[in-house]
Amino acid sequence: MSDFLFAPPSPPSVPIARGGLYAVHRIYCVGRNYAEHAREMGHDGREPPFFFAKPADAVIVGGASTPYPPQTADLHPEVELVVAIGQGGEDIAVGSALEHVYGYAVGLDMTRRDLQAAAKKAGRPWAMAKGFDHSAPMSSIEPVTQIGHPDKGCITLSVNGAPQQRGDLADQIWGVAETIAYLSQFVGLRAGDLIMTGTPAGVGPVARGDVLEAEIAGVGSLRTIIV
Repeated sequence: MSDFLFAPPSPPSVPIARGGLYAVHRIYCVGRNYAEHAREMGHDGREPPFFFAKPADAVIVGGASTPYPPQTADLHPEVELVVAIGQGGEDIAVGSALEHVYGYAVGLDMTRRDLQAAAKKAGRPWAMAKGFDHSAPMSSIEPVTQIGHPDKGCITLSVNGAPQQRGDLADQIWGVAETIAYLSQFVGLRAGDLIMTGTPAGVGPVARGDVLEAEIAGVGSLRTIIV
């Protein structure tokens, strides 16, 4: 007989490109990690990285549709490289940080921009602007053993076939190894943690019926429809 009040839900997961499932533990996101995007959001310079979180069950996989969330009139997708941690640790050194990576995926950080702007103005957390239901569409995960560690290459998002965002992984202010090392000073990373590494410039609103297509060279692609 179980001591649980109700049956625990199945763990959220992301498909692995070569077969199997990656169980998601936590989702961390890096803010303003591309210089041009930082400038378009009103910031400049190489600040220390900062992080916010999404619920593990915010992931949408397999090309499923993305519901337009309530309480917003300004929904923005942000294309991002997603790092899948395969080996945990604390106070990880930059030089060994990539040893903790299992693989990479393409992700969209869905953002209720109007709520985020209001939270910034009031000095309040971004939780409801970033960490809502269905806020993390993702592609399957490509293992490092197959693609290595991408540190350059085109990262794009198109909406209804029209380009919206375009950048290069080489333009990241903080690289993957630096990001992992810095984050591990604050939390003990664990296998199953995903890190969304920031978005290039060009963010803008989408509406119901829009088709989003994201791609990162050497990593993969992602397609979803806003419904």
